[in-house]
Amino acid sequence: MKKLLAVLFTITLFTSCSIDGGKNPETIVPKDYSAENETQITEYLAKNNLTAKAQATGTGLYFIINEQGTGKQASASSTVTIAYKGYLTTGTVFDQSTTSDGSTFQLSRLIEGWREGIPYFKEGGSGVLLIPAHLGYGSTKVGDIPPGSVLIFDIKVISVTN
Repeated sequence: MKKLLAVLFTITLFTSCSIDGGKNPETIVPKDYSAENETQITEYLAKNNLTAKAQATGTGLYFIINEQGTGKQASASSTVTIAYKGYLTTGTVFDQSTTSDGSTFQLSRLIEGWREGIPYFKEGGSGVLLIPAHLGYGSTKVGDIPPGSVLIFDIKVISVTN
């Protein structure tokens, strides 16, 4: 039964990702949500009076530093402990750390938006990351996160190990 489910999952994955209904798996082309996400982010910032605080990077990531922090700063190879809450622009929460002690991650194994955004903060720092789809999950539905979603994370960097 497990093998059958694995085969069905694999078939579904390849046929649902291709633009020609799976006739040619080499034609998989993810949708570009960049312009749509930029509009969603700027509207979210304006609606929540955050525009003046937000800083944009050249990749489409926006970040807001509420508290810079004074400890170590993360690099791409760091292990970080972060208290976080992840939600969509609608306010729907899709994930959060279970305690104020946060969760520990190897930064190199996380979505690009975290790999790029977390190094803007030092230990003890807190703020917000607004991550467009191409730096998150792209055209893929992940759990309750629809394809092309902007991901917003309230974060507090608890510790950094380089």
